[in-house]
Amino acid sequence: VELGGGIRSLEHIETALSLGVHRVILGSVAVQDPALVKEACQKYEERIIVGIDAKNGIVAVDGWGVSGEVEAGELAKRMVNAGVRTIIYTDICRDGTLTGVNAEATVALAKESGAAVIASGGVNSLDDIRRLKALEADGICGVIVGKSIYTGALDLQEAIEIAGQEG
Repeated sequence: VELGGGIRSLEHIETALSLGVHRVILGSVAVQDPALVKEACQKYEERIIVGIDAKNGIVAVDGWGVSGEVEAGELAKRMVNAGVRTIIYTDICRDGTLTGVNAEATVALAKESGAAVIASGGVNSLDDIRRLKALEADGICGVIVGKSIYTGALDLQEAIEIAGQEG
């Protein structure tokens, strides 16, 4: 289980992890309190993930309602310097639209930052899973799917099989 959303203190992180959560996802706090991210990474290492949600390359915070006034790539580099190993990158222009994952921006973020990146937003078919799987060597380490499963556009079992294949 991974948990994200509204986590703004080391106490909240510690509570979640002590309850059995495997990894905690930090989002807005990465922009608003990067020192907390660094402290959490020092204490919990790979159990801390940063979620970067961006619109046209600019980070959005507080439920996507406010600009974080930083480019996604710049924030990703800062987070890697703070000790983050994995980032979830959501293209919020595509999230929930079933228009296809933004593989290009996701790979660019992975290459620019050196982090392993989980793609999110817009996945609409097994072709998206295949495209991301082919980019594994470029830093893509996973994908989040939601609406595509709920609508039946993507078969979860087939997606898991594709993702698990040796590259």
